[in-house]
Amino acid sequence: QVQVVESGGGLVQPGGSLRLSCAASGSIFRINAMGWHRQGPGKQRELVATITSGGRTNYADSVKGRFTISMDNAKNTVYLQMNSLKPEDTAVYYCTVDGVLSVSSHSQGYWGQGTQVTVSS
Repeated sequence: QVQVVESGGGLVQPGGSLRLSCAASGSIFRINAMGWHRQGPGKQRELVATITSGGRTNYADSVKGRFTISMDNAKNTVYLQMNSLKPEDTAVYYCTVDGVLSVSSHSQGYWGQGTQVTVSS
């Protein structure tokens, strides 16, 4: 009953930019945090960036200074602005949501289906 939908993936040249978007909808009651994970070909899944509803951010060392995460609380939407993209950024990017379904519910995690980002010349 919670939908998490990513958009904005595609093909970009090294050094280029791309912005990913993710909207959470459905029966979600409160979102505590949203973020992005990615999994490249032949690689382990890794956390890219997170942001809490209060605006606290966290980034993987590999993307610091290049990626920026932001959130629109009113729209339950998170964005990932990716600049100075490198071939090693190629991966499926997954949106993650930490939230609750009701005031009496415990926090749960929700995942989107993923969006492909390919960085190649």
